[in-house]
Amino acid sequence: MQLTAQFEQAVEESKSLSVRPSNDTLLQLYSLYKQATEGDVNTDPPSNPFDFVSKAKYEAWVNLKGKSKEEAMHDYTDLVDKLKG
Repeated sequence: MQLTAQFEQAVEESKSLSVRPSNDTLLQLYSLYKQATEGDVNTDPPSNPFDFVSKAKYEAWVNLKGKSKEEAMHDYTDLVDKLKG
């Protein structure tokens, strides 16, 4: 199966996991998804210093800077497979 199709399937499967992943895992899924679909971070950091969720999401995505979209798709797919058990 083509990587893009596997990635799209993993995105759908991630929405119906039997157990809710931890916050750290959710951040990992978020950042891998953003890297796979948009590439390196392309927005300004959150301006509200008390918006901890947005700040964590932004920082998780920034940490993947330089990772190729294909590698992020592969990592996302692997993580969802691991979460499915």
